[in-house]
Amino acid sequence: MTTEPTSKSPGPTSTSPEPVSLAEALASFDDLWSPRIVTAVNDYDVRVAKVEGEHLWHTHDHTDEFFLVVEGELHIALRETSGERTVVLPRGSVFTVPRGTEHKPSAPSGASILMFEPTGTLTVGDRHDEIPDHVDATTGHALS
Repeated sequence: MTTEPTSKSPGPTSTSPEPVSLAEALASFDDLWSPRIVTAVNDYDVRVAKVEGEHLWHTHDHTDEFFLVVEGELHIALRETSGERTVVLPRGSVFTVPRGTEHKPSAPSGASILMFEPTGTLTVGDRHDEIPDHVDATTGHALS
């Protein structure tokens, strides 16, 4: 497993004084596995992403990772001490991957998701497999 990201983008330094429409935020970009930061809460980013196909096996050593499925269905494969399992999250579902748990998100038919993570957290975690070309190793991109 490697730890070098391929790209980084700074997150916002403050929250927006206006409401943010998740539908409009998601409509503003087409890139897959490349999250946009819609707001910040204390020291956490709220990110949205469009996903399809597979991400990569990775681990966040120091933080949990929260997922909310806005549209579609997300699968998260987990490697736990009891073995490997996959959780399936339909639209409207939430799931938290505990820190230190190796996991691999995927969306066979595509999905839109919201994630809540400490500012500066890499999308590929602290430890990960080789990063495929379709995955953006980033700390999140500013919403345009």
